[in-house]
Amino acid sequence: MSTIAVTTWSLEQTSPTDLRPAAVPDGDAVRIVRSAVPSPEFSRFLYASVGGDIRWTDRLSWSYARWQQHLERPGVETWVAYDQGTPAGYVELEPQDDGVVEIVYFGLVPAFRGRRIGGHLLSYGAARAWDLAERWTERPPTKRVWLHTCSLDGEHAMANYQRRGFQLFDTKTEEEPDLTAPGPWPGAHPDTRP
Repeated sequence: MSTIAVTTWSLEQTSPTDLRPAAVPDGDAVRIVRSAVPSPEFSRFLYASVGGDIRWTDRLSWSYARWQQHLERPGVETWVAYDQGTPAGYVELEPQDDGVVEIVYFGLVPAFRGRRIGGHLLSYGAARAWDLAERWTERPPTKRVWLHTCSLDGEHAMANYQRRGFQLFDTKTEEEPDLTAPGPWPGAHPDTRP
């Protein structure tokens, strides 16, 4: 199996004042709503739809039970952006020890990229990471929010994170299997439609 070099960048905010929110898209067509009822089907749909063209494969083999167990962990939250009622993307938050919250997954369904929704969704998700303990009283107040992105992610990902106030704290390059992006299905991205 062939391999490719993949660079992973880890970024963080260490204070809520680090967050530099993006402008809210014009009009009221875009809403961001917490998916408060754990739903393995919906979470897997979001994961495959957002990450299918950028090689998100880690969770594709998860069983229903594993999805359910993950989603039911106290403090794990999924915030979904809807454009005129259609799921456009999501951000998943996962609390860790000592007041740390990771933005584990963030992204948009390919058809919704380039519409200025991503900056708004990332801003909203980071703000929810900072106030997570207000919704989960058993969690300590957030002291740090972090995430990672890699050279396989969208071309604007790193710039979006930095514009929102995330600062680089680690860089690693490793060889990984050169997997074919799984889809969601051929031709789903607007740039590849006839």
